[in-house]
Amino acid sequence: MRDSFNEINITPLTDIFLVLLIIMMVIAPLLDQQGLNLAVPEIVNEEQIVKDSKIMNFTVTADNKYFFNDSEIPASDLEQVVSKNAKDFPDGLLIQVDDNAEHGAVVKLMDSARNVGVTSISLSR
Repeated sequence: MRDSFNEINITPLTDIFLVLLIIMMVIAPLLDQQGLNLAVPEIVNEEQIVKDSKIMNFTVTADNKYFFNDSEIPASDLEQVVSKNAKDFPDGLLIQVDDNAEHGAVVKLMDSARNVGVTSISLSR
């Protein structure tokens, strides 16, 4: 007759967990190095911003259309429009985004601005 199996050998399970723990301990410090550098804005009166600053105002609508100074800009001309107006607006770029706009449309506008050399980009709803 066969002996009954009364105990579970947990040694292999413990070995696997220790290996996974070591892997996580090695990888965890590497994950902290990624990310965006964000600066928290100061509270400023809105009237002061409008008077003192020269910021390009772009709008991205819910249907992913781009507007600059209330005129629609084709997606293919974004970089050209930003480069043409970058000297007149040295304070950067403000992107007003509709809640239903796609993330890709906003990123395309941000990439166009960065390609031209605009380093100060802000988002607003």
